[in-house]
Order: sequence, then C-alpha cells, then structure tokens
Amino acid sequence: MFNDVGGLELVTIVVLAILVFGPEKLPKVIQDASRFIRKIREFSESAKEDIRSELGPEFKDFEFEDLNPKAFVRKQLMDGDDEYGLKEIRSSFDLRKEISDVTDAVNGRESDSAASDTPAAPVASASGSAGTPDLLKKRDTPDQPVRPPFDADAT
Repeated sequence: MFNDVGGLELVTIVVLAILVFGPEKLPKVIQDASRFIRKIREFSESAKEDIRSELGPEFKDFEFEDLNPKAFVRKQLMDGDDEYGLKEIRSSFDLRKEISDVTDAVNGRESDSAASDTPAAPVASASGSAGTPDLLKKRDTPDQPVRPPFDADAT
C-alpha cells in the first residue's frame, strides 16, 4: 500500500500531523482513522461475501481479482499456464543472435548460422587480401534481378 513512501516523507507527514492536530489530540485522531479503515475493510468483505452468496454455488471459486481485464484474459486464454507461453516466446527469439546476423550482413561477413549452412568463400578485395570484401567495388553478378527503367507516363 505504501510502497513508494520513503522515510523522509513519513517523517514529514508525522511532523505535519503533530502541527495540525497537536500532541494531545493526535492519539485520538490515529484511533479514529484506524477504526474507520477497519470498518471499510469489514464492509468490503461483507459485500464480497454477499455477492458470492447471491451468485450461487456455480461461482464458489470466483475471485474478485479476476475482474481485472489482464488477469481475466490471462486466466481464460492461457488456462493458468501464464508463465509457459511467455517463456516459450522468449526462448524462441534470441535478440543478440538477430542483431549479430544483421551486423554481419551489413559488414559483408557471413553470419554464424549462414556459415554453417553454406561454405564461405573468401572475397578478394581491391588490395588483394582475402576475407574482407570491398564494399565500394561493383560486383560482377547482381544480387537482385535487373528491373526495367521507371516510366512516369505509364503510371
């Protein structure tokens, strides 16, 4: 309930309460506030029990937390197996491998998965050293088919 209240904030609230209510009235105010919170909790519990009794025996395992849309969808679609689906998706997608494949493709190197599928042939660069391709040199065989020239009047 008070997860984000720090020590300094709590001390500030106590000092303000002492200044506003005074040291002689502060214990009575704290008792009244705790009594009020206790009555609200009792009222909400009795309302939950009334709703459960009105719904009947079919809904005996009904939880009010299931009314949260995220919890409802998780329970209905995942059949209580909410962790398995996420773990399966996370394990099937390796972001580091995908990024390394893209950087290898941009740098002109073959990725580990492509290298294991096909044997890598070293590409000779303009300086004559094998292994690093010259990206500025025009290739003899185009990777993509040659497209016809664009005709603006035909469109």
